This record gives sequence, C-alpha cells and structure tokens, in this order.
Amino acid sequence: MDRPRLLTPARPTGMTRRSILGFGAAAASALLVPGCSRGRADEPAPAEAGTFVTGNPGGVYNSFGTALCELVSEVTGMELKPLPSNGSVDNLTRVASRAGDLGSSRPADLGFCTSDSALAAYEGTGQFSRGPLRFTALARVYDNYVHVVVPMASKAKDLTDLNPPKNAPNQKMVVSVGPKNSGTQIIADMILDEAKVDVTRVNMSLEDSVAALVPKANAKRGAIDAFIWSGGVPTVPIAELQSTLGFRLLDIGKFAQTIALKEFGGFVVSSIPPSQYGLASAVQTLAVPNYLIAKPGLSDSWAWWTVNTLFRRQNDLIPKHPEAGALDPRSAISTMPVPLHPAAERWYRQNHI
Repeated sequence: MDRPRLLTPARPTGMTRRSILGFGAAAASALLVPGCSRGRADEPAPAEAGTFVTGNPGGVYNSFGTALCELVSEVTGMELKPLPSNGSVDNLTRVASRAGDLGSSRPADLGFCTSDSALAAYEGTGQFSRGPLRFTALARVYDNYVHVVVPMASKAKDLTDLNPPKNAPNQKMVVSVGPKNSGTQIIADMILDEAKVDVTRVNMSLEDSVAALVPKANAKRGAIDAFIWSGGVPTVPIAELQSTLGFRLLDIGKFAQTIALKEFGGFVVSSIPPSQYGLASAVQTLAVPNYLIAKPGLSDSWAWWTVNTLFRRQNDLIPKHPEAGALDPRSAISTMPVPLHPAAERWYRQNHI
C-alpha cells in the first residue's frame, strides 16, 4: 500500500489550517514512506521523559498506545511511558489537568480520546459542564466501533430484545456500559436511551465485562447478559470469546443512523466486517473517530517527534495492532474544533499535507 512520503523541507510561511486542508491530498497520495526511523530533520529530541494515558488493559487504546510509546522512546532516546486509564473522559481530564479534577490520578502529557468526548470537553458540556478544558490535538488516528456483545445462547436478536418481558417488567437484563466516566459509557448510555431499552446498567472494565459474560461453574448464564464496548477492531479480549463462550454482535444500525444525524461530533454509521470476529455477516453499528491529544504547553519536540513516529513508523505499528493501517496523514489533520498543536501543524506542512 502506498503511503505519503515524509519530507522535512524549509518551513513555509503564511499558511493557515484551511489552506493546509485544501491542497495537500493530491501531492501526498503519490509519494512513499522512507524506511528510516528519525528521518531527515533538525528537530531536537525531547529534553525530559513524557507520559501517555492509553486505556483499559486489553483494549485497542492500550495496545496501540503502548506500541507507539515504545517506538517514540526508541526514536527519540527519551522515555514516553504508557499509563493505563479508564478511557476518553479520564484521559481528557488527565491531559488537560484541571485543578481539583484529578484526585489521586496522575496528569499526563499525551493521550487518546474519542471525538465526541473531545468536543464535550472543549465546549464544557455533558460530563465537562463544570467548564471547558484546554488541550491540543496531534492527529485523528482511527475510528472506534460500538460493540453490543451477547452470548451465542442469548435469545436477543435486536437491541430492543434486551427489554424485560412484558409479563415481567421487573426482570431487567444486566448490561455493562463500560467503566464509569468513560467514553464507552457516554456512547452506551446514548444508544440505550435512543432505543428506549430498559436494563440495569453496570460499570465494568473491558476485561471484567468479558469475564462476567461467561457463566461460572454450572450456572446457565453469566453475571451480565450483555456488554457494550466502544473500541477498534478487532478488540482482542472480545475476539477471544469466540473460541470459548461464543458470541454475537447486535445490529444497532437503525439507532446509529438517528444518532449520527442529530449528534455533532463525528458519529457515522458503519459496520464491523464478519472476518474480524468470525461472525456470520457484517453488523451495522455506530463509529466515532479517535484523537491523539496533548496537554497545554506540550513541548514542540514531543509533539513533532510523536507525529513523525506515528507516520514514519506506521509499518512497525501495524503488526502491533491492525488499526494502525487506518492511519492517513490527510485525514489526521481533521480534529476540529480542537486545534492542532503548532508543532504538529508544522509537521503536516513540512510533509505537504
């Protein structure tokens, strides 16, 4: 697959983000990636170690972020340490480091988040109604897909089948909606509310959700009846369920379409290919872009080298997780309304994006 060739010419002047968006695609598409790790650049290496909040262990944020940190550390000679987290909302709070919000959590230099959570944080709405957060973006990376997972033995064929029986309205199914204050919870609640599905919602990590779906000992069902997860594909702990319990993904295309039409934040209707999880057919779902974000005042060196490594070492990231194959510098600059970090914007200019 051809990739954009990454060069470092003299810095152009008088460029705006609008003009960058307008002229780069045709030039970028015809060029190839060089095979070196640092490339031709006079950009200084970072002066001190950095931290990167990723996501739940086993999730794509965590595996992708850990792999990226290893490569950035190798390229720069300075450690970029991956830190597990509860996902988007946690990452935004830790990267923006608003006083009083962190509790015992550690602030971080870089992290992943979904575009809808980024929009809410930047505008101070939803879970960020205490006030807007300030941060910058380095890139739009790949898209998350909403997974509504049920055991193969479940009678549920549609999302509304999770509602209690009409003759027993108090017999609610138990559904994990992801960790508390996570991007997954925001999207899961949105979908369940849109579909008017009446279930008992519990907060669990990805690994705990997978374990809770599996019946213990001689039990006929697990501790939960379904779980919702927003992540890249394949998400490994979910994929591994297919060889043990067996599972299906519920089609939520009807509700995804309604949400995508009325909610700003980059939501799109997409589908999960059957090959990703050994499914019988593709499943329609809701997809949302992911951003790589940076704290206010992140050094130009960390920003430039992180973006440079993300694209120059893309072929080394792909074996770590297939989502790295979705990286494209032409779409990476689409992080509105979150502004690009000045050094990231300079990197895209230097590389004719």
